[in-house]
Amino acid sequence: MSGLRIEELPDRLVVTLDRPEKRNAIDADLIGELHAVCAELETRPRLLLLTGGAEGVFAGGADIAQLRDRGRLDALAAINQAAFARIRALPMPSVAAVDGPALGGGAELAYACDLRVCTARAVFGQPEVRLGILAGAGATHRLPALVGETRAKELLFTGRRVDAEEALRIGLVNRMVAEPTQLLPAAHELIDEMAKASALALRLTKLAVDAPPAAHPQLDLVSQAVLFEDEEKRRRMTEFLDRRRSR
Repeated sequence: MSGLRIEELPDRLVVTLDRPEKRNAIDADLIGELHAVCAELETRPRLLLLTGGAEGVFAGGADIAQLRDRGRLDALAAINQAAFARIRALPMPSVAAVDGPALGGGAELAYACDLRVCTARAVFGQPEVRLGILAGAGATHRLPALVGETRAKELLFTGRRVDAEEALRIGLVNRMVAEPTQLLPAAHELIDEMAKASALALRLTKLAVDAPPAAHPQLDLVSQAVLFEDEEKRRRMTEFLDRRRSR
């Protein structure tokens, strides 16, 4: 892959955007590579850590030169939207590690992940309306879910940028670190915490949380029924009871 660097670990895939000369702008080739990553994680479900390789930048947005020349049929093809929706629907949780700007499509890529960790110099923003378009790759529905409708509307209507401290305060990110060198360790620490869980329980929990309201409580009951019969549940609960007895 030319736009991504990929590191495979036993329980996770670390995917790094690698277009430093373009500030990790998201073009059609990069979208194709993200689809390939999703295909791999759909076949062999693992946790995902997504980050930007360029120093001090996550993703500066969509490639404007390509975007300018796209027409209505390109919009209807959901080029970026389909890839980001696929990331959101991955079987196992994903974490975006954001250093520096995550703007436009770059911000929407971060929103597509389940959780976000950022540095103190991270910046999020949706400048699309200033370019004569809308944030069409997920921000119009993911941002309200993250920060509330009125705040999301303000950000989408004005294109105002959100710094790291505000992002943490309004719930746009889960954790913030002071220094860029702390970013990947913090993201891996968050993934380590999830990796301690039963993989099946984690997968079904994500499925339940992401399901539409109409799917509850039936989906919860069926998922719990599957887990109650899982040998991993019995092993983990037995170990818990043994530890409690030993104390």
